[in-house]
Amino acid sequence: MSDPSDPSAPSAPSAPSAPSSLYDPSSSYDPSSSYDPSSSYEPREPRLPSPASAPSKIRILLADDHALVRRGVRLILDREPDLEVVAEAGDGAEAIDMARAHEADLAVLDIAMPRLTGLQAARELAALKPGLRILMLTMHDNEQYLFQALKSGACGYVLKSVADRDLVAACRAAMRDEPFLYPGAVTALIRNYLDRVRHGEETSDHILTPREEEVLKLVAEGHSSKEIAEILFISIKTVQRHRANLLQKLGLRDRLELTRYAIRAGLIEP
Repeated sequence: MSDPSDPSAPSAPSAPSAPSSLYDPSSSYDPSSSYDPSSSYEPREPRLPSPASAPSKIRILLADDHALVRRGVRLILDREPDLEVVAEAGDGAEAIDMARAHEADLAVLDIAMPRLTGLQAARELAALKPGLRILMLTMHDNEQYLFQALKSGACGYVLKSVADRDLVAACRAAMRDEPFLYPGAVTALIRNYLDRVRHGEETSDHILTPREEEVLKLVAEGHSSKEIAEILFISIKTVQRHRANLLQKLGLRDRLELTRYAIRAGLIEP
């Protein structure tokens, strides 16, 4: 048995030291390290999609002189997720004012309205807002109104009697730069084209030169040979020669018949 007082005796193995991370009772309490409820975890709000990622709605200006009709049409349009009526007008003049005051992509116009008709308003809107699409919504199943609407800048013609069926499709077609016509209107256009071909009018695009068309338009607008010469920077004799060629090519006799032909050909408005 070894003597504990003997320095040469082997010492007993020492106990392993406690890890430094364990609680040390000798350490003093630090109040600043106490739990702070204000520093508790706050969950982040869910990220919402940016407005730019949401599909934009087609903004519509609606004009009709009957409030009940406007209300019914608005119900048809506003129930669609991509359509929104942003302004209403009770006549053509007010429609132009609303177009100035509101940003609209599409105007839906009645034809028969006080102060300015829908046709007159369409011409004004086409000049005021070249990017604005225009639809005519009317009770008139009438070829004359149809052709006047197309000449006024409308890209579609919808009958009120079938608005619940056709209007939404017509709005979307207009925004795709596609024309929309009810079946009867298509028939009228085909019949009109065939009539013009039958009377030889459709060949004018091939037999008239661009200069002759310019002279024809100015003659039909009532300009004299001298005025036409000044506008086109050509001589009076050249104007007279073009006029003679027009009469011969088209088989016409005088200025009045040239004017009627220019109206039918769409070179001037009646």
